[in-house]
Amino acid sequence: MQVRPTDIPEVKILEPKVFSDDRGWLCETWSQERYARAGIPHTFVQSNHSHSVAGVVRGMHYQLGDGQAKLVWVVRGRILDVALDLRTGSPTFGRWTSTELSSENRLQMYIPAGFAHGFMALEDCDVLYLMSDRYRPSLERGICWRDPALALPWPGDHATLSEKDRQLPLLANVNARNLPAV
Repeated sequence: MQVRPTDIPEVKILEPKVFSDDRGWLCETWSQERYARAGIPHTFVQSNHSHSVAGVVRGMHYQLGDGQAKLVWVVRGRILDVALDLRTGSPTFGRWTSTELSSENRLQMYIPAGFAHGFMALEDCDVLYLMSDRYRPSLERGICWRDPALALPWPGDHATLSEKDRQLPLLANVNARNLPAV
């Protein structure tokens, strides 16, 4: 497995080793020992699978408390995956990094706790992600996907959003007690 750095050192792009032959291919999507050596020391406790049609944005979501680290990959289609550092006191607070994940490139993105996470479906897609803590609705928070101060790299000006995501605040309007700390 190769680990690619991003502009934010804690966020990692992982390229699992793929074993191919005339029958198809196999890749290891998670191994606690191997990923710990790559700097991802989590025991993941929840797995989610989402299906989105092209043009859907899911995010930018985060969870207070212990937060949720995520390991994300695409099993069908393509997404633009975005991680936004919301850890108050972090030298990279308010900065983001992004990458395209697809069923063809088989890349994974690791997003640590304390980051908001979101993605745009560039085509119909199925996304899998492991989380380091269970989903707790009372601790869920989010930031507007089109916050002009953040200049997140979404392609185009339009997206399909849930009603909940349409009402997320700009970062400047979020009280510091509703942001994760370093």
